[in-house]
Amino acid sequence: MQELDRTAPAPEDWRVELIGVPAGTEVHLRLRLESVMEGVLVSGEIEAPLTGSCARCLESIEDTLSLDLQELYAYEGSTTEATSEEDEVRRIEGDYLDLEPLARDTVVLALPLAPVCRDDCAGLCVDCGQRLDDLPDDHAHEIVDARWAGLAAKFGTPSSSPGAPGESPTTEEN
Repeated sequence: MQELDRTAPAPEDWRVELIGVPAGTEVHLRLRLESVMEGVLVSGEIEAPLTGSCARCLESIEDTLSLDLQELYAYEGSTTEATSEEDEVRRIEGDYLDLEPLARDTVVLALPLAPVCRDDCAGLCVDCGQRLDDLPDDHAHEIVDARWAGLAAKFGTPSSSPGAPGESPTTEEN
């Protein structure tokens, strides 16, 4: 058994659309390499910094991703190699283990497709585009009935427009 504690720069492609590990930042690996009957069992932890944007409000997100990993690297000619498809098992190449694909797969598969800054993030106002969490609770926009929009633009928006839902038009007699 051998234990490794290494830090390596992150490559460019460790990301999904809204969040990922910035290229060149330090990724910390704490691994245990154990010789087993069929190959080398790699287990341990990986820590990587994350940056991205909230899927609801587009605010910046910065976090650290901590993940456990475990993978068997099969010896050439082992039963595991013989009974597995090419892409089902990782293989030992000579005397070397390529740990980058294992680290990349572990990190990228754990990234959220729709990251949020907070679980209760309200998102953006559909009318003005501002963050709802920054706006007062009574934030609202006046909605003008499309049938009266031309008159409202010409004469100004009245305090209550006839024909609005729930109202009936009134007529005055002189």
